[in-house]
Amino acid sequence: MDRCPQPIIAAIRGFALGGGLELALACDIRIAGEDSQLGLTEVNLAIIPGGGGTQRLPRLVGRGKALEMILTGARIDAREALRIGLVERVVPATEVAVRGAGTRPDARREGAGGAPLRQGGGREGASGCRSTDGLRLENDLATLLRTTDDRVEGAKAFLEKRKPRFTGQ
Repeated sequence: MDRCPQPIIAAIRGFALGGGLELALACDIRIAGEDSQLGLTEVNLAIIPGGGGTQRLPRLVGRGKALEMILTGARIDAREALRIGLVERVVPATEVAVRGAGTRPDARREGAGGAPLRQGGGREGASGCRSTDGLRLENDLATLLRTTDDRVEGAKAFLEKRKPRFTGQ
């Protein structure tokens, strides 16, 4: 997605948890429906976000708020996501797809309309500060944590709808 020359808009409706939120974080613009719940909930499975969440979320909302979400697995609603800068706009749930796709004339002007080359240049310029070192570190840590007993216990507890009993192994 980082190499795509066109702007990418995430249209979020309902739950964007874990990898779903990480996918939205990789997008340039995030539009959420009023019914949306967002969070990096991997801590509940004894793992960390492994798709860029530990790198992209702090850049959007600040280190403190990002750590709070990552370390607690907290879910936030669309209004809170707008307040902290995680999403750019909150719209009625029934309008998410239309606003995200820019099919309404006013949505196109509001969203990612304009000359494709200008969009690509603006996107590249705004993304120039992205570091691949942080993403590599996150991937290495996530891979390591997927090999633990706690990860197995977290997944089991999730499937059995019970609180996990982590041992630190």
